[in-house]
Amino acid sequence: EMGSVGEPALRLVWSDGHHSRYSWHALRVHCPCAACKGEWTTRRHIDPASIPAQIRAMRIERVGAYALRPIWSDGHSTCIYPFNYLRHDLCECDECTARRASAAP
Repeated sequence: EMGSVGEPALRLVWSDGHHSRYSWHALRVHCPCAACKGEWTTRRHIDPASIPAQIRAMRIERVGAYALRPIWSDGHSTCIYPFNYLRHDLCECDECTARRASAAP
């Protein structure tokens, strides 16, 4: 289940009942496309400060059964967020944030 793009953040409810929340800005900063992330490196090519604070998705399309593709208010539209990436790497809920913090080296 997915919330509306008119909300202040993206909300997803997963099939196991887990509730995820993603701020629009953080989601855009973590765009996994080659133009933003780079093809051969984990170093970001995009400067988070260059992304408008009020960025938001104008619409979100499903990509098959594995991902979401937002069309951003800054015109960016090449990012595809696999569900696994959204759930395990980007979820901003307290539980997921704590899990990632405890796993960090």
